[in-house]
Amino acid sequence: MFKLEAQDGQARAGVIQTSHGEIQTPIFMPVGTRASVKSLWQEDLVELGAQIILGNTYHLFLRPGHELIERMGGLHKFMSWDKPILTDSGGYQVFSLSDMNKLTEEGVVFQSHIDGSKHLLTPERSMEIQRSLGSDIVMCFDECPALPASREKLKTSLDLTLRWAKRCKSVELKSHQHLFGIIQGGLDMDLREESLQGLMELDFPGYAIGGLSVGEKNEEMVELCKSFVPKMPQHKPRYLMGVGKPLDVLNGIKAGLDMFDCVLPTRNARNGQFLTHEGPLNIKKARFLEDPLPPDPQCSCRVCQKYSRSYIRHLFNVGEYLAGQLISFHNLYFYLNMVKEARAAIIESRFDDYYQTFYNHYTLNKWE
Repeated sequence: MFKLEAQDGQARAGVIQTSHGEIQTPIFMPVGTRASVKSLWQEDLVELGAQIILGNTYHLFLRPGHELIERMGGLHKFMSWDKPILTDSGGYQVFSLSDMNKLTEEGVVFQSHIDGSKHLLTPERSMEIQRSLGSDIVMCFDECPALPASREKLKTSLDLTLRWAKRCKSVELKSHQHLFGIIQGGLDMDLREESLQGLMELDFPGYAIGGLSVGEKNEEMVELCKSFVPKMPQHKPRYLMGVGKPLDVLNGIKAGLDMFDCVLPTRNARNGQFLTHEGPLNIKKARFLEDPLPPDPQCSCRVCQKYSRSYIRHLFNVGEYLAGQLISFHNLYFYLNMVKEARAAIIESRFDDYYQTFYNHYTLNKWE
């Protein structure tokens, strides 16, 4: 499934093969929670160069239902997206609503955030839902404890996640689907290694680091990845789930990770934040009232080539939907272009220079 093409330090460039096309890594995956990347057309995603997007098992299970999506030809056909799709297991969403669920060995009984109805989500059920959706990459059902957490709590969660991973592996998926295991263990290196070893014995085609960006300090996450990622299998994809800010992704690439996702580029867009080469820019600020410059003068996306800060500030302040669309388009371009440039730098053995230049400019925080 994965071919390693180049390595510069720990940073890697590779290719993931799926039945819906290849994915050049490192890659950032836009999040399409309900079979839609918020405010953007699928044609926009193609123009942006998105090679793979995410679907959310929890939300698609509740609405419109995986059975309906399967009757409509699967998630690819349902949303008119013919490139690869990764679906999460639903575990993170269930556990993020911890006041509405009950954890057992069997699975999780949770209340719908929509109508309060109760449902049981088990490892087997999660696999069945993702099988119906027909995604290319399927994630194991895991428990994701919030940090900080005691070692005892992390160990209990880790053991449960491993038992659930075995149950996930026993469910037959469609022939084109690949099941990834999820490594837990918090910030404890010994537990992370124990989790990895248990998953490697099950021989998954890819491995993800879960349970980060859930309450720990940013520098703790960076240090864990720096130390732990090189221990992961060399010739299988490495995925950091739900992370993060641009520098988090770049630090992940430096540590040797291949795949990333986060809702931040579109969520922050809806709050008026442009991600620029010189730090985040809040378009709501009065300083941009009569500013004729593009949001990011160093960006070549069609938003920055055509529209001014003044105009987009106006759109945002009067509540025009176009503001969110324009900022979302730019922010995803920013991420996808960043990983594209990082890949080229790895192949050309100049990643450290690229990293340092990007870091130095981004941390200027010129707009604060």
